[in-house]
Amino acid sequence: MDFNSTVKGSALEGFYPSGWDFEKIDACIGNPDTITDHQAHWSKDFSPVMCDSLEQFETYMGHEIALQIKNAKDRNEKIAFILPVGPMGMYKWVVYFLKAWNVACEHVFTFNMDEWADGDGNTLSPDNSGSFQYAMEQALFNPLGELTVPKSQRNFATKENLPTYPQKIDALKSEGAKLILVYGIGRMCHIAFWEPTFAAEYTKEEWESAPYKIGAKIHPLTVEQNALTSFKSRTTLVPCRANTIGPGIFLKADYAIGGADGTLGRGMQWQGMSLWMTLRHEKTPWITSTYIPTIAGKLFFLKELAGPLVADCN
Repeated sequence: MDFNSTVKGSALEGFYPSGWDFEKIDACIGNPDTITDHQAHWSKDFSPVMCDSLEQFETYMGHEIALQIKNAKDRNEKIAFILPVGPMGMYKWVVYFLKAWNVACEHVFTFNMDEWADGDGNTLSPDNSGSFQYAMEQALFNPLGELTVPKSQRNFATKENLPTYPQKIDALKSEGAKLILVYGIGRMCHIAFWEPTFAAEYTKEEWESAPYKIGAKIHPLTVEQNALTSFKSRTTLVPCRANTIGPGIFLKADYAIGGADGTLGRGMQWQGMSLWMTLRHEKTPWITSTYIPTIAGKLFFLKELAGPLVADCN
């Protein structure tokens, strides 16, 4: 007895994206020892990196981001980053390494990938502790002090600014700047807030070139994921919509740095299945994160997420 044998006629029938085949999804989950085995559909320059602890995960991921900034500085090149709020622990290490190396960020341009919004695309005030702009300023920009990214080169996903992302990024790339995607993987396998349910609105080609959405409807499980991870369980504080970049932006990345740290303690977690789906499922717009292994880069993840993903009642 399991999900597939009981879902018909239940409250969950029709709840998940119509393009999800749960038998195929379940077949993605394997022996933890094999999770990093290179798959035929991956980019030859993509690699998942297993981390034994949260401290190791945050340090490795932060170092990878800081190294991209330093290397670009050494080459006298501009560099553009698409940045998430979640995971967040790596930013303190970005600050640590850049300060240790005395690397100023006047060559860095940042584009936050999403922001909470209403149906019209209006976003939270930047001084609201739940806003992504506030989170970035507290975690990265302010702690860098004199080395920080110039304010004029920081971009946030407001309804006025998000539509300017494609032109700004294309201009930077035309000047030789590399575009680095930094990301987390959602419970629904979204990248940014680009939900798998959006696949129903596009052809595959349209989906891959869609640059952004204003006031996008996020999935109920995404709301609950954020209630648990960012709002102290208080669902009533979580907006039901967001402004978000789309594949037309994040698939232009020259390199991607990902993080999966979704453990909750006492053996509980929320991200293991999403990680296995990302790494093993064939590429499809119905599972946004399946495009990630086709991009050169590293995906850092906590060892616990590999499993074994079996019942363990808490």
